[in-house]
Amino acid sequence: MSTILPGRHQRRIDPTSPAADGTGFLGPGTLAESEWHTLGLELPDLPQMRWDRLQRLRDTLRRFDVAGILLTDPLNVRYATDSTNMQVWTMHNLVRYAFIATEGPVILFDFHSCKHLSEHLEIIDEVRPATGVFYMGAATRFEEMARRQAAEIHDLVRQHGAGNRRLAVDKLSPEALDALRGHGLEIRNGEEIMELSRVIKTPEEIRAMRCALAACEAAMAEMQVAMVPGITEQELWSLLHAGNIKRGGEWIETRLLSSGARANPWFRECSSRVIQDGELVAFDTDLVGAYGYCADISRTWLCGEGQPSAEQREHFEIALEQIQYNQTLLRPGVSLRELTEQARLLPPEYLPNHYAVLYHGVGLCDEYPSVYYPGAWADFGYDAVVEEGMVFCVETYVGRVGGTVGVKLEEQVLITADGTETLSSYPLQLMPGG
Repeated sequence: MSTILPGRHQRRIDPTSPAADGTGFLGPGTLAESEWHTLGLELPDLPQMRWDRLQRLRDTLRRFDVAGILLTDPLNVRYATDSTNMQVWTMHNLVRYAFIATEGPVILFDFHSCKHLSEHLEIIDEVRPATGVFYMGAATRFEEMARRQAAEIHDLVRQHGAGNRRLAVDKLSPEALDALRGHGLEIRNGEEIMELSRVIKTPEEIRAMRCALAACEAAMAEMQVAMVPGITEQELWSLLHAGNIKRGGEWIETRLLSSGARANPWFRECSSRVIQDGELVAFDTDLVGAYGYCADISRTWLCGEGQPSAEQREHFEIALEQIQYNQTLLRPGVSLRELTEQARLLPPEYLPNHYAVLYHGVGLCDEYPSVYYPGAWADFGYDAVVEEGMVFCVETYVGRVGGTVGVKLEEQVLITADGTETLSSYPLQLMPGG
């Protein structure tokens, strides 16, 4: 583990002793932390996690030989600074961003009157007011705002780039990109840099992810207790949201819960449909939980106290065998192409409805890389090598075309020195106890 670097605001917050500025209340809270203590989980050292992530990012910036990176995606801003503010809203309104110099300061540009939100973060050197380049705020002055933003970023590149005119950018409007290029800056793909920086998880990130998964699974247990005939899909789904939020989680990226025949094909979002006795309920958590880390696991359960039908059990066993076998293929040094070529596929009658990928990376959200089915390799496949410290989701969906049964399963696993460790632990069973 690396050594903590000096920072202007380096300090620890004791959540049991609220500070005068309110920062003492930050953190998942006593419910989550007491559950994690019972499970024997270690809390992440957040200052260490921040410095380790920044070091990974700066190592990648040096490898790509850029002066710095301009980040507008809230998840990338979170990775680089650990600062959050209206995360979902700022995904579609560009009102905050960060500039990270390869050799220089970390500067956060935040929304109006929001400087105080990051005062507890030792990793941020300066907070400035952002120039919002979004139509709701700028309208006919959109290009003017883009030029204003670009001038400030160009000045930072000039001050801290040591003559390097290459700037990485993750997501910007055409007008904002043109304004940066108007200052003679060479724009590089910042999304690539961020995905490659985020792909290997630090030890503190793994601790944070374990906590997020434990909170997710506690909420899942509350769902399963409440899943009785007569509850609607939306009522059941709301319990996952509530369980996540009361344990310090943040949001859920999809609404993927469906029951009975609605679970075939996959990707129908939850509805007001009443779940019936004897039906399967399938869901994918897609949950951004405690500390901003993703818990992305899928389960399929039988509603009611009866036994599954032969067809339901067949679908479940096919799904279970596929993900369990495919997990055994994961290890350091294996290539993505080898995973595609060696993976266990579905029987022919299920293959047309297969899930989009066999595996995908996960961290603050679903991340690079994606591993495709053999039939999609020519159109979408790319190669890379699996490394220790990556985290993958192993995923499947099983349902016949035109059928009335669908099963969704997914596990979240850490790549270790000699294979994998399954981070998700909720039982892979159609019903409690079997």
